[in-house]
Amino acid sequence: MAAACGVAVANIYYNQPMLSILEREFGQGAVVLVPTATQLGYAMGLLFLLPLGDLFERRRLIGIQFSALAVALVCAALAPGAITLVVASFVVGAASTVAQQIVPLAAHLARPDRRGAVLGIVMAGLLCGILLSRTLSGFVSQHLGWREMFWFAVPIALVAGAVMVRILPHSLPKGKLGYLALMRSLGAIWHEFAPLRRASLTQALIFAAFSAFWTILALHLHEPPYNYGAQVAGLFGIVGAAGVLAAPLAGRIADRRGPRLVILIASAMALVSWLVFASWETVIGLVVGTILIDFASQSALVSHQHIIYALRADARARINTIFMSSMFLGGASGSALATWAWSANGWLGVCLLGAALSVCAIVRAAITRGVA
Repeated sequence: MAAACGVAVANIYYNQPMLSILEREFGQGAVVLVPTATQLGYAMGLLFLLPLGDLFERRRLIGIQFSALAVALVCAALAPGAITLVVASFVVGAASTVAQQIVPLAAHLARPDRRGAVLGIVMAGLLCGILLSRTLSGFVSQHLGWREMFWFAVPIALVAGAVMVRILPHSLPKGKLGYLALMRSLGAIWHEFAPLRRASLTQALIFAAFSAFWTILALHLHEPPYNYGAQVAGLFGIVGAAGVLAAPLAGRIADRRGPRLVILIASAMALVSWLVFASWETVIGLVVGTILIDFASQSALVSHQHIIYALRADARARINTIFMSSMFLGGASGSALATWAWSANGWLGVCLLGAALSVCAIVRAAITRGVA
């Protein structure tokens, strides 16, 4: 399940290291929309597709979504122009939400006293997909081409879907609501659980800062004094994969000490990463900052999931819908704001944006009462 999550979520990040390549073919104006469209598609998929996990048999649903993902990747590989690529990227993002059908199923199958550790393992696989996808994409797009990267992803998605259908247990939801009733209930769930509101907004801010960094990294490395191509930008995924260690560790600490301490530390770590990016403008500085921001994002994510999956067992898919939709709306906003900051003030503007988002996350995490 950890591997399948990684395979699914990787698809929303393949485009980031290849932005400089796409820019040469389609121009900057269109290309900056590609990562934003993918993140927005993921957010919309979370909102409208994820509640299906409380309605349909989960194993079959996961297989169908992986198949739809493969079709969307084919459309991206065949895209004749920038507009088609942006639309295909949106659909790829929406179909990739199959990863978030798997995560609450893992929480459902885990013992309550082991839920944090199990989520840590699954989220470690998801983080590997997020980060190593950039390494793979950077290498393939630079040496073979950006279309070949999307073609390469098609059989990977199909194999992952087949494996999930083969090994997952049959899992029927307990609820009896229809789709429209499920969607209407999202508002009630949001208002019912203050911890869900806090978790959603805090994680959205942290992930916005995370997405701002990864959206602009390839463009930053492409300029002086670095002058690196897509492959080097992708190699930073291996650096960031050190954050995989944070997921199981954060899960175990959340099981023993409670998740709130981890969330506060992670929010502060995100701020430190942006201070490093702004003040230490070397490759080593980028490496240190990358490790810090990936540790921060992953630790906060696992700890927030530890909180929200304990709220109501019969509504985990809908709770995950609210939480992950908020998170990726934050990610899409971070990508969009980062492209604006990059155009206006370069790398310093992006660093100021990331630091501001991190400060807001610290404030939000520290507030324990009231409506988020």
